[in-house]
Amino acid sequence: MKQIGDMKLYNFEELLDEDLGPIGTPERDEFERSVDESVQAYKLGEAIRKARISQNLTQEQLGVKIGVQKSQICRLERGHSISLSSIARIFKAMGIPLTLNMGNLGSVALC
Repeated sequence: MKQIGDMKLYNFEELLDEDLGPIGTPERDEFERSVDESVQAYKLGEAIRKARISQNLTQEQLGVKIGVQKSQICRLERGHSISLSSIARIFKAMGIPLTLNMGNLGSVALC
C-alpha cells in the first residue's frame, strides 16, 4: 500500500491478498486456476478465429462444416463453450492436425 495524502493506493496483488487471501489459500488458488483457464480458453478461441480467417471462411460457413450455428462459432471464438470434441471437429473441418501432449504418456493425434 502507498499513502498519498489522505488516499491509500493498493496494487492488484494487495487487493487479491486482502479479498481472497495470499497465494496458497484455497480461495486464492481457485481464483488463480479460474483465471488461467479463462486465459487459455481465450487463446484457443483466438487460434480458431485466426485459422478460420486464414482459410477465408465465415463463421456461418465453418458452422455449416461442423453442423452448428454461427452463434456457436462466435461463442467458441470468444473462448466460451469450448470442449475437446468441438475443438477436434473444428480443426478436422479446417484440415488442421491436432495433437495433444499427454505429458509422460506421449502425444495423441486427434485428426
